[in-house]
Amino acid sequence: MTHLRSTLLENLLTQRILLLDGAMGTMIQSYKLTEADYRGTRFADYPHDLKGNNDLLTLTRPDIIRSIHSAYLEAGADIIETNTFNSNAPSMADYHMEQLVYELNVAGARLAREEASAFERRNPEHPRFVAGVIGPTTKTASISPDVNDPGFRSITFDQLVKDYSESIRGLVDGGVDILLVETIFDTLNAKAALFAIDQFFEQHHIRLPIMISVTITDASGRNLSGQTPEAFWNAVQHAQPLSVGINCALGAELMRPYVEELSNVANVYTSTHPNAGLPNPLSETGYDESPEYTASLIKEFAQSGFVNIVGGCCGTTPAHIQAIAKAVEHIPPRKIPDLPKKLRLSGLEPLNIGDDSLFVNVGERTNVTGSRAFARLILNDNYNEALNIARNQVENGAQVIDINMDEAMLDSQKAMVTFLNLIAAEPDISRVPIMIDSSKWSVIEAGLKCIQGKAIINSISLKEGEAEFIQHARLAKRYGAAVIVMAFDEKGQADTKARKIEICTRCYRILVDRVGFSPEDIIFDPNIFAVATGIDEHNNYA
Repeated sequence: MTHLRSTLLENLLTQRILLLDGAMGTMIQSYKLTEADYRGTRFADYPHDLKGNNDLLTLTRPDIIRSIHSAYLEAGADIIETNTFNSNAPSMADYHMEQLVYELNVAGARLAREEASAFERRNPEHPRFVAGVIGPTTKTASISPDVNDPGFRSITFDQLVKDYSESIRGLVDGGVDILLVETIFDTLNAKAALFAIDQFFEQHHIRLPIMISVTITDASGRNLSGQTPEAFWNAVQHAQPLSVGINCALGAELMRPYVEELSNVANVYTSTHPNAGLPNPLSETGYDESPEYTASLIKEFAQSGFVNIVGGCCGTTPAHIQAIAKAVEHIPPRKIPDLPKKLRLSGLEPLNIGDDSLFVNVGERTNVTGSRAFARLILNDNYNEALNIARNQVENGAQVIDINMDEAMLDSQKAMVTFLNLIAAEPDISRVPIMIDSSKWSVIEAGLKCIQGKAIINSISLKEGEAEFIQHARLAKRYGAAVIVMAFDEKGQADTKARKIEICTRCYRILVDRVGFSPEDIIFDPNIFAVATGIDEHNNYA
């Protein structure tokens, strides 16, 4: 997307509520397609069943996908979504078609781009944008598929980054204006997608607007991996998206409190594209709500000042989008709130630390260097008992859990990953943020790949020089973590007040001015010892 089109999109968002399109799958179902339609000529002899692979229709029945895009544009959609929800390797593996991922994304993007451009040429006063859809995949990085093995994962963060990178490359090469990471049921999957996007942008010297949309799976107000909307936002806001929102799973009626919550805590544009109510297999579209009823609910969202972008998900049709367009036509868009600067962390739940916060209690008993009992349990592979130590800390008021596995007799990286994956299956522990504590960057990074919330890195410093400090800081930002910065530089540990101020100031300027770190995500450790260490030069540290 050119800078001009990006600016145009942002300008439109300040003027009016923008329209996203509706369901692709619902519309495809209305065509009553057969196996032959999915195969086309190219895949006539393919050795596996292909019916249900809706993304493949971009190649075998582009006329149908084109007509669906056209119908939504005709209904008034400002932004149409590419038919690429499952165009990723894990999802395509169900059809043994992983080799088509790049091609599907390029073709899906080009098809949508052609239709959007045709409508824009017809009416230049009404710009149309293409959102490249990045779906959640069929795997989850935060949840074990095996109830008997809670630490097992069917996919890793690194594999997701690799798979998402291929999809992103195809969408960008196909000409999308926006990247839309949607229907997020596992925040760690989304963080992998956002990591891949940022990495791609850096490598190719481009930047497109990002839209992020989570799915709240039930009335508990959490996504499938257990996060609340605010905790989710704290975990993904480092991507600096154009918008954040909620889609799928629920109809607008049940979605309302979570749309309101997100609207109150997000300092970016907000979106919502709900289902047409709850599923009903007896209904023609598989969902109950009429266009008028869905539109009336979204109108109320708009009147309440919750939304900037609205559309439809499962069960919605061009008629729904047309009704929504009419309903919100004269309602002003939500104003982005000016929120106080805070360190905003999360586990399954948010932890926001600001000027009005009291002392924050960090539980440090899950630290092999600080607790002999914990070290003994980890060395003996007794992770269940080790989890009880973490649980007791949270129950006793720890607001953050510090985890350190730096022990000479341990494979620290493996122990960190094992423990964090087990913690993820314990909601009474994982509701609080994690502090990953290690002197080895490889251990810290392995830990970051297991955490769906917003973690704290303990720590980074200038000890090994500026280049390494910057490299670690950039990665910390890409993973979406806050950092503890030690008052330590190439000459050693800060031992006077002047040296502490000098090193901390230097670190701050590098982080904020050169890395683009948010100031509120920096925590300084000026090396203050509360008790005498027996070393004379330490007596003045405090």
